[in-house]
Amino acid sequence: MEKKEIKIELTPEVATGKYCNLAVIAHSANEFFLDMICLAPNTPQAKVQSRIIMTPENAKQLLFALQENVAKYEATFGKITPKQNNSAPTMMFPGGEA
Repeated sequence: MEKKEIKIELTPEVATGKYCNLAVIAHSANEFFLDMICLAPNTPQAKVQSRIIMTPENAKQLLFALQENVAKYEATFGKITPKQNNSAPTMMFPGGEA
């Protein structure tokens, strides 16, 4: 099968990115919802910086891509070990229906 080239545009506004230290993931029968959040220590609330909505098939492809990239990162820089710091937010993956 021949691979087609995809031209991807990255605007300056999007290229700056959004920092995220908390993700809330939920799903329905047809979509996965990924809410990317920046939570500051000792604050009672935070705003969603970005919401990504994707099909279950694309969510699984994202999972595979993340696993592959984490493995490559660890091969280059060493094993990633999550810190046990109570003041830092953790990633949340409650699942369930959206």
